[in-house]
Amino acid sequence: MDIRQITPNYFVAPQLDPADMADIAAAGITTIISNRPDEEVPPPFQADAIEVAARAAGLGFVRLPLTHQTMTPPNVAAQMEHAATAGGPVLAYCASGTRSTVVWCFGQAGEMATDDILNAARAGGYDLENLRPTLEAIAQAKNSA
Repeated sequence: MDIRQITPNYFVAPQLDPADMADIAAAGITTIISNRPDEEVPPPFQADAIEVAARAAGLGFVRLPLTHQTMTPPNVAAQMEHAATAGGPVLAYCASGTRSTVVWCFGQAGEMATDDILNAARAGGYDLENLRPTLEAIAQAKNSA
């Protein structure tokens, strides 16, 4: 299990195993957000299996599968809402943790300085400098709305 901290309350990870849930709960995480589409993994690692194990460990569980095509403003807003209302630290996961970090970056655009967003991602092990133009465009659109 490779949990990476992006903020004090937002963590990301590559694919989780149902056997990881007790350790995740013991680490203080309160909610798991699944950003991995089920068609990417075999049934033992699909959202149903992760959800059963998460709930058995006392964790909340949210499904928001993301791909490049579904990384839309409404889904970004939904991710941020789930994280904000979780009542504690959340752990979002996908194949490598990158999508779960990208969606957080998009959600912070216009809320935080682009450098701060990219530095938080980098501190978590994700160099997303290539997102700078997109983050700045999102921020500009939010600030001119």
